[in-house]
Amino acid sequence: MAILLSERQARVHASWRDYLELTKPKVLVLMLITSLVGMFLATRAGVPWEVLVFGNLGIALCAGSAAAVNHVVDRRIDSIMARTLKRPVVNGRVSPAAALVFALILAVAGQVLLLHFTNELTAWLTLASLLGYAVIYTGFLKRATPQNIVIGGLAGAAPPMLGWVAVTGHLSAEPLLLVLIIFAWTPPHFWALAIHRKEEYAKADIPMLPVTHGEHYTKVHILLYTLVMFAVSLLPYAIHMSGMLYLLCAIALGGRFLQWAWVLYRDSRPHAAIKTFKYSIAYLFLLFIALLVDHYLLLNI
Repeated sequence: MAILLSERQARVHASWRDYLELTKPKVLVLMLITSLVGMFLATRAGVPWEVLVFGNLGIALCAGSAAAVNHVVDRRIDSIMARTLKRPVVNGRVSPAAALVFALILAVAGQVLLLHFTNELTAWLTLASLLGYAVIYTGFLKRATPQNIVIGGLAGAAPPMLGWVAVTGHLSAEPLLLVLIIFAWTPPHFWALAIHRKEEYAKADIPMLPVTHGEHYTKVHILLYTLVMFAVSLLPYAIHMSGMLYLLCAIALGGRFLQWAWVLYRDSRPHAAIKTFKYSIAYLFLLFIALLVDHYLLLNI
């Protein structure tokens, strides 16, 4: 089948919803939540409204830019996989050239906002994250190695660090620990989806771990990475970054994640892979909310 229509047809059929879809808005929302938490954890005073609004907007625009590039680079793969078959570039509603121009506009606008309303370090780190996802992961790692999501996951783990640096202007152990939590979370999160979509990745010739090493091997590694993630999630309490409320939430949420990883390993429930994937999203959201609530609870003690 033809992957794309002509650029003229794409302009006729494109709508603002198509361009919004290029930014992967559902993923963007989760990233912004972690960025917001990073901002609020960075200070015991309030976050200046300019940094809160325009800092997060700049981070969002750059993340959306990287996502739009991903749509263009992966359009052949997306045309094969059921979950991505209706994406705007695949269907020809947005041409590759128009998507790349859109990505460039988002990136420039995001960088301008970050330079004006936050600081140079935030802008440079955000740019590095953008290039890491759009160029290194999407353009090379995804097709080069079954460890693609482990290595490339660092770019997706950056938002809480970016939020922190937007407020403070410098790096420290705490934001790097937030990055480490998401970095450890990414493999079990994505490999669960990769098991669920194994046949599609194989058809698209993408070397995801379940395709290259089999489902059992992948399930073992999901369990091992979940154990690592659980241990890392306790470190904010260990370094006195958070208190008892966060510790209890991290244990409860991580324990549930471990339960799902074990269920997936044992194959003891139907559709365990996609259920593990869905829980992983809720886990990250709730864990960062627990960090935020605990932070303000400690301020009031």
